Amino acid sequence: MENERRDFIKKAGLAGASLAAGFSLPSASNAEPTPASDSRYRAEQSIIGPYGPWLDRVMSRELPSLSFRNDSFTDLSEWKTLALSRTRERLGIPVLGERPRVTVHDSHTYDGLRIEEVSWQLPYGRPTKALVLKPENAEGRLPGILAFHDHGGNKYFGWRKITKTGKEQHPLMKSHQEHYYEGMAWANEVAKRGYVVMVSDAFTFASRRVMLEDVPENQRSGLNDSDPENPTSIEAYNQWAGAHEHVMAKSLFCGGTTWPGVFFAEDQMALDILASRPDVDESRLGCGGLSGGGLRTVMMAGLDARIRCAVCVGFMSTWTDFLLHKSFTHTWMTYVPRLPEELDFPEILGLRVPLPTLVLNDEQDQLYTLPEMKKADAILQRIYEKVGASDRYKASYYPGPHKFDQPMQQEAFAWWDKWLKN
Repeated sequence: MENERRDFIKKAGLAGASLAAGFSLPSASNAEPTPASDSRYRAEQSIIGPYGPWLDRVMSRELPSLSFRNDSFTDLSEWKTLALSRTRERLGIPVLGERPRVTVHDSHTYDGLRIEEVSWQLPYGRPTKALVLKPENAEGRLPGILAFHDHGGNKYFGWRKITKTGKEQHPLMKSHQEHYYEGMAWANEVAKRGYVVMVSDAFTFASRRVMLEDVPENQRSGLNDSDPENPTSIEAYNQWAGAHEHVMAKSLFCGGTTWPGVFFAEDQMALDILASRPDVDESRLGCGGLSGGGLRTVMMAGLDARIRCAVCVGFMSTWTDFLLHKSFTHTWMTYVPRLPEELDFPEILGLRVPLPTLVLNDEQDQLYTLPEMKKADAILQRIYEKVGASDRYKASYYPGPHKFDQPMQQEAFAWWDKWLKN
């Protein structure tokens, strides 16, 4: 599945529901037509055939039960308490314990920035590696930003996808930044504007990836971890890791958690670490990222009110879009069983209302359909309008495929400046 997704993205130019009471199925007849000869089936094509329109009607017969758009919800605080509690329950967020000790492995200056390479040990897995960037001569406490790297079908890399350190850059990361970010290491660029920026490896990426030596030999597809920086070895690992996603997702479900739940727990720990730094003003924290980083933004900004300003890039649509059209372009990292009954996908991000939120979309983004992206936008607009905070929500649309190019970066940076500096 992941290999097909990666091929799709590359060719395109980028790297449970419950039955609603009273829902009726089409009546049977003595001469029931076959799907191939019946125009009603052809008119309702989906990526899961005739089951797609049926399932979508089941899911969207009414507003999700915890949607703030329901007229029954009039008290913002009461709604948030209920909706946040249920969302956390559905995510199955693991408890990680106290904030771990941070080890600094290297500190140097590059291109006007002070850069630290750090790590910390969570209760499971290998240490999490991260990069911290801030202006070289900065004084006092600065606003902080969690910068989330993308997925890109590339689990071998993590924080290197959106940073530069002055050390030799891997050629695959140079091409990656050219393709998705118009050649920019955007974490560096926003740090230069007066922020302490932290970029940590996400669960199953880079330092947090599943090492081949840590799984049974019969699950390694004949691969090993020797010569890991070789591009051919990296491609082979990424193909293996893509095929391994369904294994990880099933195991997470068996353990009572979800992939977004683990993302959130680990990103929240990174936020704890960032907020505890003596050079960070913990009252001025933001986050953002492209694609998989946009997904992490939805979860992090939606569920942790310490994120005072959020920028979600290239990851905003509806559950209907995934259900009918686009789940094959996404990984197992997106889905939370049962939650669509209670909140549509954009409403997870809407849990942060009225805190400032920017959503950046690409009009020809191959991972979504434009009509559903605009439906998601309308949902968020309605949520912010309901509490009189329309000025704190904005969605912008840019021409082109899945990306976070320089014009989009400039809008994101200006949004953070507006809400975290003033």
